[in-house]
Amino acid sequence: MQESIIQQGVDLLIFGMGTVFVFLTVLVIATLGMSSFIRRFFPDAVAPVTEPAPTTPSNSVDPRHLAIIKAAIEKHRNKQ
Repeated sequence: MQESIIQQGVDLLIFGMGTVFVFLTVLVIATLGMSSFIRRFFPDAVAPVTEPAPTTPSNSVDPRHLAIIKAAIEKHRNKQ
């Protein structure tokens, strides 16, 4: 006796979705296994803690640069 086309469609749907579910489950398990293997045998290197270099505030601007900046500002203001 032949099955109806609806029954064949449902069977194909269940088989396809079951195959995808099994594949994704195996993929997740394999990924978790590889991650734990890598973490166990190749742990992250601990970066040495270094103190930051002291920063010196640069309050003094080179007089030549200051003169150039002033001239540029004045030229811009006079243009308008």
